[in-house]
Amino acid sequence: MALLDISEVAKQTGLPASTLRYYDDIGLIAAAGRKGLRRQFLPKVVAQLRLISLGQTAGFSLTDMAQMLPAHGAPQVDRDTLHARADEIDRQIADLRKLRDTLRHVADCPAPSHLECPTFQRMMAASGRWARRDKPSAKRSAP
Repeated sequence: MALLDISEVAKQTGLPASTLRYYDDIGLIAAAGRKGLRRQFLPKVVAQLRLISLGQTAGFSLTDMAQMLPAHGAPQVDRDTLHARADEIDRQIADLRKLRDTLRHVADCPAPSHLECPTFQRMMAASGRWARRDKPSAKRSAP
């Protein structure tokens, strides 16, 4: 099986080589060897990196991703964790829709002052309620 040079993996995934080296150093992915000083990877690393990117987009940290997708071994994805994260994304979507609706109302409201607008006042009161709601924090890590 042909190995991919780190530059080829970077080209295919859009990730800088420095990120690939970092992921390799922390055990998120594993180089299959070296050609001189350049790391070489199995082709399957491209799919692993896409899964890592998807997980980060979903709000999982690199530590979370390392536990779910060990560089060596089978994925260990806890479905309850995925369901909980999907539920949190649903809550974020609902909050963002409310925010979008408020912004559109403010942009289109004919009232001389938004603070005089009853609809805007109701929206502000509602935003205070959902802003105070207990929200689990998404762990984030940056390379």
